[in-house]
Amino acid sequence: MGKTYSTNLNLPSIDAALFILRVGAAALILVHGIPKLLMLFGGGEFQFGDPIGLGVEISLTLSVFAEVICAVLLGLGLATRLAAIPLIINMAVAFFIVHAQDPFQTKELALVFLLIFITLLITGSGKYSLDHYLLKGKKKTN
Repeated sequence: MGKTYSTNLNLPSIDAALFILRVGAAALILVHGIPKLLMLFGGGEFQFGDPIGLGVEISLTLSVFAEVICAVLLGLGLATRLAAIPLIINMAVAFFIVHAQDPFQTKELALVFLLIFITLLITGSGKYSLDHYLLKGKKKTN
């Protein structure tokens, strides 16, 4: 019962939690990104919004970049903090612009993803990541 209410940080648990959060969020955002990727390379006409005035094709391309490329990097834990930035921007645009007039239940998912990606930007990828593996070798040589 003592561990249940403990406020002390348990680093192995945090690393495991960051791994679960990172991989889970990456997998879930890929569910949204893969259809957009197929739409982008489908060759036909597609319907996609232009929420910040860059043009439909550029907006779709940026969304695919965030939701596919950056999601894969996030899942691997490779350049995690850098990969989180486009995802944060993408989710902020979805929440504050695309779904601004929608009821909260409609835009809630974008907010949840936004909070997760901000958390990963702040914390980094944790021990169970390629970032940790690659940087571990650099720390030994310095």
